[in-house]
Amino acid sequence: MSIAVIFGLSALGGYLLGSIPFGLVLTKMCGLGDIRKIGSGNIGATNVLRTGRKDLALLTVLLDAFKAGIAAWIATTFAPDSFYSFFGYITTTNIVAGLIAGICGFLGHNFPIWLKFKGGKGVSSAFGFILFTYWPLALVALGVWLIVAFTSRYSSLSALTACACVPFFSFFMTDPVHTGFYTVMALIIILRHHANIYRLLHGEESKISFKKKA
Repeated sequence: MSIAVIFGLSALGGYLLGSIPFGLVLTKMCGLGDIRKIGSGNIGATNVLRTGRKDLALLTVLLDAFKAGIAAWIATTFAPDSFYSFFGYITTTNIVAGLIAGICGFLGHNFPIWLKFKGGKGVSSAFGFILFTYWPLALVALGVWLIVAFTSRYSSLSALTACACVPFFSFFMTDPVHTGFYTVMALIIILRHHANIYRLLHGEESKISFKKKA
């Protein structure tokens, strides 16, 4: 099997797995209606939390995170472990295949074909992607997210801060191949949060609430 086919299958498989809208599926199954019609309108865990169902929000986080991470794990496991030059940097085919599958899973969550390419903002999927491809960096990002989330209670601000930190810490903790993929992912997340950035700057962003919706 050629390298192009391996990378192509990794990209396709990752995208299809990542495009499963778990937040929307879970809320509809539980009779909470269309998650896209409340809060921010996206299908991520933060919006699921706005229904007052913390259990569904947690399950959405896990499923959204694992779908990109599992895609990366499958590609890394089954692609050949042979040396490969990626833009001049010597790595292995299975590492590149895993990174491709993971970031495509992340893109699938953001732009699912089943929902006319209108999905979530990819924070959970990004975490799972990093967790399965370089777990120490995922723990650093999680730590940053938790600190900002509990001090500011702004989910968007914590996500943006963690994303901004990922390329920086990746530069010192990993290699150029991982850093390149993580940087692209972080930039996409920041761009996807443009409306949140506007609301943060104007003091209009809603804070995280753990109260059950009446």
